Amino acid sequence: MVSKPLNPKNHFIATVLAYATVPLSGFATDVYLPSFPQMASQLQVAEHSIQITLSLYLVSYGLFQIISGILVDAYGRYRLCLSALLVFSASCLVITITDSIMVIYLMRIIQGICTAFTVVAARAFFLDVYEEGPKKKMYLSLMTIVWSAGPIIAPFVGGYLQHIFGWRSNFVFLAVYGFILFLFLWIFSGETIKHRIQANYRSILKSYKTILSARDFIFGIFIIGVSYAMIMFFSLSGPFIIEHDLGFSPVVMGYVALILGLAWMCGGFIGKQLINRDLVQKIKVAYAIQILLVVLMITTPYFIYNIYTIVLFAFLVHVTAGFIFNNYFTYCVGRFPQLAGIAGGITGGFAYSFTSVLSYAAIAVLKPHSQATIGIGYLIIGMLGVVALWFSRKLYTAK
Repeated sequence: MVSKPLNPKNHFIATVLAYATVPLSGFATDVYLPSFPQMASQLQVAEHSIQITLSLYLVSYGLFQIISGILVDAYGRYRLCLSALLVFSASCLVITITDSIMVIYLMRIIQGICTAFTVVAARAFFLDVYEEGPKKKMYLSLMTIVWSAGPIIAPFVGGYLQHIFGWRSNFVFLAVYGFILFLFLWIFSGETIKHRIQANYRSILKSYKTILSARDFIFGIFIIGVSYAMIMFFSLSGPFIIEHDLGFSPVVMGYVALILGLAWMCGGFIGKQLINRDLVQKIKVAYAIQILLVVLMITTPYFIYNIYTIVLFAFLVHVTAGFIFNNYFTYCVGRFPQLAGIAGGITGGFAYSFTSVLSYAAIAVLKPHSQATIGIGYLIIGMLGVVALWFSRKLYTAK
């Protein structure tokens, strides 16, 4: 594939395609959530073995964003993104023909690596093409909202696909989505990088030192990871509670995931509307509301407990998590525009790695089986975010 510059006439369609690429990570995370119980049954493995497929994906996705950030800043966005999409599609097809959980583990790691390259390249696109100031902030904020389309649409689609065709159809869907993106990007997009870094040890070390010395940036990453960990905590436990314990179908779980995805998007839209308000003050209010909701979620089952109360409280908690995520992700990704790939890679890399470890650790320790135990998990995770905000409140400088 020969690299080509982006044709100015294609700016609009290339922007649309960049937005279409961003949700790929969410699709790869969430499309098969309603299939967890069926996968465990058909592959004859324990529930936690299927949960590990999600954790492995998130860890590889997180860690390789750090590496991919360096590469897309050194060698450009376009060719790396196209190559990653092809490999991603192929790895999804492999899952459709294997019964080995170890092969699935390997493919999920590969998928995490590939989506790291595609998403980091897409984020860098907006900083390459759009200028500094309110317009850049608007595009970055909108990017987090568009990203949330993955968690909204994917489980809803996945629930129906599994109900009609079985769990493997989820990965056929991912393969087709990735290949269609490849074709359209190949035809309509192009290279957008303006300033390439030197791919040598000294230059890379200097870039990392510049970024990692900003303590407000580091605490921001921690808060991003905590916010998304709340979502993943429910994603890992919800299907088993709703399908096994409460006796509902994968289609119902798909609707639940759709509703909670809308909650995340609502939080993002609220964040976009308040994007110019003081960051720390609005996050303080969000955490206060979140903790109050979680306490109510834990205590309500003493009086009433059913799928509606679980979904109601999870919806409200996810709105606050989406709001916090949107604000801090926009802040961190736009913090170093001259190092867009590396900054985006570090932001996503550390945040999603932390998300994976924290959410899986919470699942392993609490073994959630009810609304109250989900609420306890939310409370523990949320308090970590409150502590991080307390430490970061004097470090934030408005950009």
